[in-house]
Amino acid sequence: MGMILDLLRSRYSVRKFQDRPIPANVLSEMLEAGRLSPSGGNAQSWDFGVITDRGLIAQIAEIACGQSWIAGAPLLIVLCTILEEDDRTSEIGRQRFPEHAEAVAALDLELFWALTQEEFQTKIPGTHMALAALEHGVGSCWVSRFEVSRLARLLALPRRYIPSNILVFGYPAETRKPTAKKRLEEVVFYDAFRGIP
Repeated sequence: MGMILDLLRSRYSVRKFQDRPIPANVLSEMLEAGRLSPSGGNAQSWDFGVITDRGLIAQIAEIACGQSWIAGAPLLIVLCTILEEDDRTSEIGRQRFPEHAEAVAALDLELFWALTQEEFQTKIPGTHMALAALEHGVGSCWVSRFEVSRLARLLALPRRYIPSNILVFGYPAETRKPTAKKRLEEVVFYDAFRGIP
């Protein structure tokens, strides 16, 4: 069986951490895995905010809609999307949703950015980082529920930088079985969708 599948089968969301820092060489490998990620047109429209200051981590936990467990982690990586000053009329947007091109071009720029931040694929480098961490026994948990504008202000991000996701990392304080996943036949169709049985 492949090494990546073995890692994926053992992965679970960790929310309780040992009081143990992530070694610099492991962090470096995680960031390198993120850097090597693919992106549309190789734009690499992202920055990775590495947060190890415990006081700052506690503040971020407060911004994360009551997810106080985040404060116990030794490392956060904030995946930031870098947006173009005005890409509402970009070619890729017109090609993907030509029926909405006119409406999209008329959107308020801040609203457009909020709605399209995930288009910039920060979850790809985040996934690479989580797998690189897992190779070293470091667990992770994705956090998408947080006040985006407050986090951007806290980290003094420039206007075009949107914190899209937070990855919480640390050595697990307890081990547990991964949560069950749907069977392959429940999530795959071939050639054409046949409808729900």
